[in-house]
Amino acid sequence: MNEQQPIRSISFIGLGLIGMSLMRAIKHSQLARESNIIFQGFDPNFTDSDRRCAEELGLDRFIGDNTILYSADLIILAAPVEVNIALLEKIKQLAPSSTLVSDVSSTKSLIARKARELDLPFIGMHPMAGKEQQGYRESSEELLKGRRVILCDDKGVLESPKGAFLIKLLESAGCTTLSMDADEHDRVIAKISHLPQLLSTLLMTHCGESINKSGPGFATLARLAGSSWQIWRDIIATNSDNIADELENFSRELASLSLEVRQRNLEQLESQFSEANRLYKTLKEMNRQ
Repeated sequence: MNEQQPIRSISFIGLGLIGMSLMRAIKHSQLARESNIIFQGFDPNFTDSDRRCAEELGLDRFIGDNTILYSADLIILAAPVEVNIALLEKIKQLAPSSTLVSDVSSTKSLIARKARELDLPFIGMHPMAGKEQQGYRESSEELLKGRRVILCDDKGVLESPKGAFLIKLLESAGCTTLSMDADEHDRVIAKISHLPQLLSTLLMTHCGESINKSGPGFATLARLAGSSWQIWRDIIATNSDNIADELENFSRELASLSLEVRQRNLEQLESQFSEANRLYKTLKEMNRQ
């Protein structure tokens, strides 16, 4: 093992769908194999059977000793958002000052602010991947392949040796990276992720009495309604203003659409269909890259 290598060990705290998928994707990357990185982790909900399964899926060590767990070169927090924020205090107490801290939370402003208060080297990380089923048994290194990972860095940590090496690890795992600040992240993700989740949830409850008459189109549109409240509770709690803004903006557009339909404004509706078709083609092309 190269002693000058910036990251030689990674601790994952939280071994659910995204945490385990990210661990497996990085571990199977060429750079990680060449670097002999040690992958260790902990999840308070794991049984002995879960631990054995996680090790079969590629985790090198399941660590219950916080002194060892927090001594890694890189700590990735993969628990629910509010738990991740609370864990920063423990990291400040137990981890070496050189340890790089990251997370895979769907919101970034509050955790980035807490990391700044504690003066921790921190890079917020959001893999733009997932599915409605949760748990490490649903994990796969393929879940992140070709997906974007948004990186949030307010202090230039991405330019440090560990930050640059993290980017190389993600790219070696088949991900593409995109940088933005934490506040911008939460505004953007409220629109393209959190709003669709709540619309899907509302659509399902609105149409509940009629779903036995629905077809595959409805199922596709309502897919996100299968997502876990346990995950979404913390997301909504830590990004409520941005989400509420997007819901209010969308409700105004929905009211305008309702008026156009009632008035049979077919030309305007055709224009909206055309623009949506164009944007959908762009979206498909982006996801093929």
